[in-house]
Amino acid sequence: MGDAGGAGGNNMNIKQAKNEVKNTVKAYLSKDAHGEYVIPQIRQRPMLLIGPPGVGKTQIMEQIARECKIGLVAYTITHHTRQSAVGLPFIKEREYDGKSYSVTEYTMSEIIASVYEKMEATGLKEGILFIDEINCVSETLAPTMLQFLQCKTFGNQAVPKGWVIVAAGNPPEYNKSVRDFDMVTLDRVRYISIEADYQVWKEYARDVHIHDALLSYLELHPNNFYRVETDVDGMNFVTARGWEDLSSLLKVYEAGELAVTEEVIGEFIHHPDIAEDVYAYLEIYRKYNEDYGISDILSGNVKKSVYKRVFDADFDERITVVNLLLSGLTVVFSDVARERKMVQLWYEFLKEYRKSQRSTEEQHALYNSAVEQFSKNMEILKESSLILPKEYYIRQDVLKHIKGDFDTVMDDFTEESEKLSTMEDAAGEKLNHAFDFVEDVFSDDQEMLVFVTELTITPEISSFLAENECEKFDIYNEKLMVGSNRTRLLKELER
Repeated sequence: MGDAGGAGGNNMNIKQAKNEVKNTVKAYLSKDAHGEYVIPQIRQRPMLLIGPPGVGKTQIMEQIARECKIGLVAYTITHHTRQSAVGLPFIKEREYDGKSYSVTEYTMSEIIASVYEKMEATGLKEGILFIDEINCVSETLAPTMLQFLQCKTFGNQAVPKGWVIVAAGNPPEYNKSVRDFDMVTLDRVRYISIEADYQVWKEYARDVHIHDALLSYLELHPNNFYRVETDVDGMNFVTARGWEDLSSLLKVYEAGELAVTEEVIGEFIHHPDIAEDVYAYLEIYRKYNEDYGISDILSGNVKKSVYKRVFDADFDERITVVNLLLSGLTVVFSDVARERKMVQLWYEFLKEYRKSQRSTEEQHALYNSAVEQFSKNMEILKESSLILPKEYYIRQDVLKHIKGDFDTVMDDFTEESEKLSTMEDAAGEKLNHAFDFVEDVFSDDQEMLVFVTELTITPEISSFLAENECEKFDIYNEKLMVGSNRTRLLKELER
């Protein structure tokens, strides 16, 4: 068997890998005028992603499935036995050349059955079958995985047409159980090598709201984002998954006013020095939030003592202050984005209903039917995993608002639209106050570059800026984000 690491695959970050898989899905699912797949299934090479653990391989599969509006069945194959993957044997009588024989056959593979169950539950006939840790299976399951990649079958059952196979695994340096793929297998897959990349992960982190203190720490210490080291005491490591899981815990602990100890952090950040460093930074981050009065700055009420302190502060403290401002703005604009999405869905519902209404006499029955259909569609989207949980909750709020008498619902919609307008105005004021402060204390130095850059990659803020004018953002975005000045400042940041 050959070395998979020498397969000559392309090196990509997780974002590039996502785009490659997404393009492949679109290509494999494209059909000709006769409704047949342009690339027949036998020529649809499975995609094999090999990269360090915890970089987000499963998350990008979920994103691709939602964006392409197809199903997703995901398995971590190391959790399965040969029986669950291939099926259980049973004896069946068959007749050959006039004689009866007992023949061993197999029940349907649990994995193949899951694909059919997904299609039945969601109505989605196409999708991604994602098998993780495919090169870390037991010796008894290894031939089954090779057969799966080469023949697109588990046991004697084929993967249904319209389901694209994507597999993932870890390089041998991260897992002692890794098995190499032979040349025959590698010649039947599309091999992609994935590398950890903090700047790419940060875009995702902003989108899912990783704890701001952790992002602030990583801005100052990007080299600590992904580390795998071995010393006399064993392996020390930090992964993207570790940061995300720690973020979720921190938010819950803070909401419940529970103490976050260095030991708790060490349960996610398996590198003693980094865990100690993160714990110390979290304490500083909370202290700076109180000392600088971030909410006062966003309200335009900056204390004179704050100006003096930030002028005298070192670079790390100044960047932390910028990140605290971004954190405060993210909360404000997240509320605005949620309200805007709710009003938008509400408006679309009312617009569709008005299209279907033919007379005032049938208004009540038609309206109730439209509300019922909205509720059904919402549940279908949830069951199909075509929307995120947060989007489902917004639809639940819309459903509460649209139930009742049509005229009352219209009056309520008008009030909610006015509420959204008020929220957007208030958010815009806070953004301007933040710009005033950053401009006063940092001018157009590195701190302003960080501030403007983070605004552009924070989804809720960037979407607001795309639809609403902010003069100072436009000025500094043009000044700092283009040309040689941007390159110069980025090099200064890297030093």
